[in-house]
Amino acid sequence: MATTCDKEAVRQAYDSVRDDKTEVNWAVLKYEGNRIQVASTGSDYQEFLSNFNNSERLFGYLRMYTGDELSRRAKFALVTWIGNEISAIKRAKVSIDKALVKDVITNFAVELATSDLADLEEEKIKVLLIKAGGANYGNGTAKNN
Repeated sequence: MATTCDKEAVRQAYDSVRDDKTEVNWAVLKYEGNRIQVASTGSDYQEFLSNFNNSERLFGYLRMYTGDELSRRAKFALVTWIGNEISAIKRAKVSIDKALVKDVITNFAVELATSDLADLEEEKIKVLLIKAGGANYGNGTAKNN
């Protein structure tokens, strides 16, 4: 059976994450049978991370702020998570099903596919977003990388 996506609910979650006027800065989409739907949204990064485990395949959408003291910008990341306990067939389906998610979640600076929680450390995601953002001038006190 083909996978479907609750596009209306996903769009509402997507819009909430993108809206600077809300406290929501992440959304998690999970499979319920053959349907991708919004599992949760929130503002606490540790709560976001608590959704990722070895028996899940899911998508996460995340807002973080980057920039310097003169210019703060919201940047977005799309995470595809495939836990280590997921079967080969279900793993393969995620790559196909991601297109359904990307029909709605269209704006992100970084796309990350992983099964390792270490890849989702907050600072690691922030570094990826900063690199994707281009110029990062700051006040001249930043370390050279």
